[in-house]
Amino acid sequence: MSDAFTYWLLITGVFLVAGLVKGVTGMGLPTVAMGLLGSIMSPATAAAMLLIPSFITNFWQLIAGPAAMKVLRRFWSTMVGIMVGTTISTRLLVSADPTITRVALGAALVAYALYALKSPKISISPAAERWLSPVIGLVTGAITGVTGVFAIPAVPYYQALNLEKNDLVQALGLSFTVSTVALAAGLLFHGAFVAGGIGISTVAVLPALIGMWLGQVIRARISAQVFRLIFLLFLLTLGLEMIVRSLF
Repeated sequence: MSDAFTYWLLITGVFLVAGLVKGVTGMGLPTVAMGLLGSIMSPATAAAMLLIPSFITNFWQLIAGPAAMKVLRRFWSTMVGIMVGTTISTRLLVSADPTITRVALGAALVAYALYALKSPKISISPAAERWLSPVIGLVTGAITGVTGVFAIPAVPYYQALNLEKNDLVQALGLSFTVSTVALAAGLLFHGAFVAGGIGISTVAVLPALIGMWLGQVIRARISAQVFRLIFLLFLLTLGLEMIVRSLF
């Protein structure tokens, strides 16, 4: 078996698994893929490779269900906040120490997941949602620009709104699509975008989409309670992975 064949087999497997996780949970493709790709390539190359699969799978996630326009109308102010926050803070991504920020984000994910698994669901009123949405978007964008992580505090916020499972998945797709575009634009503007992995990134779209489709099939066959449990356990795993990868 040639090295080239082994390399492409690894790439295919990584994006198939990452897409499967995303199809079931609505998130996680970049984090899962980065954790697996880190042993075979530099972080810069891995990040460039993730760009196109991340955008396409998130956009597909957004439009795959009936609630795309519904979540866009509901969360447009959050998206504006994400774009503004990411644009302003992306400059820090090049110079900031990622270890501290990733450990803090991982700890926040773990704390939220443990709380939600043991406690009643947090509920946000419609009145609070109106002013919280742009604030959450701005903070999410700021954290995205500094760390490249899209999840905090957007994911706990969407869950606290008690969305139906498909609405939640499409809201995450919208948020992550906007975050991907804003982050890519910010990195390009600040000269930090590495283009070397774009060709492989394009090829990686196919296994990512296949994995995502399989994940969606699984998600359609489980109950809302099971879906919520899987979603929160994935948040817990995501947070622990961030902490361990940052410290060790």
